[in-house]
Amino acid sequence: MKEVMILTGAGQIGMAIARRIGFGKKIVVGDKSLKNAETIAKIMNEAGFDVTPAEMDLSSRESIKNLIKEALKYGEISMLVNAAGVSPSQAPVETILKVDLYGTAVLLEEVGRVIKEGGVGVTISSQSGHRMPALTPEQDELLAITPTEELLSLEMLQPENIRDTLHAYQMAKRCNEKRVMAEAVKWGERGARLNDIAPGIIVTPLALDEFNGPRGDFYKNMFAKCPAGRPGTADEVANVAELLMGPAGAFITGSTILIDGGATASYYYGPLKPQE
Repeated sequence: MKEVMILTGAGQIGMAIARRIGFGKKIVVGDKSLKNAETIAKIMNEAGFDVTPAEMDLSSRESIKNLIKEALKYGEISMLVNAAGVSPSQAPVETILKVDLYGTAVLLEEVGRVIKEGGVGVTISSQSGHRMPALTPEQDELLAITPTEELLSLEMLQPENIRDTLHAYQMAKRCNEKRVMAEAVKWGERGARLNDIAPGIIVTPLALDEFNGPRGDFYKNMFAKCPAGRPGTADEVANVAELLMGPAGAFITGSTILIDGGATASYYYGPLKPQE
């Protein structure tokens, strides 16, 4: 029996993290598209990893539980890398909330029930949640601790209170970060840690969709005017995950690390600040 890593979302960021820290482990990669999962599994298996692809729909608790059941066939689950999700250009409001907000909350909860002692998890949120006006402490607490099956019934998430897909995405990512804080407390009871990484613009096929989509100029302007002056790479996100999930990060849990080339800083205090 091996230690098992669950990787959800067969994309560039998830694969970069899995390649960095998944050696010697059984990696079960779940994606809504089995074809995508098979592609990542093939690339990694041909590089010496041990990867099994699986179909998984993040918006379905049953599907998440099936993925966990599959993973447990190989040994104890010691790592979770959640890089699954949909972007504002890819899906309507309802889907974004169901996948990115509800699905992530369910995944953290279900893996938290079985994660082994000493286990670690990271979930990928987004800088986007940091560019939304602060919610009230009461709203933040609702996002953090509302039972998962009641999350989508929260008043602030009803269609009349969500302006557009970007707003839905920002709410989902804010919820991810609050959920990670609350779940980290529960994971801690099992001797496990959980953190969140909030990337800025990272060049992936999904990001290229965004660059070529209706908000393309917005994104190009963002990385031109952020302190780094460029978009990031999936491997740079993996650098952060390696810290968070390794022994050097043993005292870090319930945290979000923003890796955005300074875009959020520029949005508040620099050239990206919205003009009134």
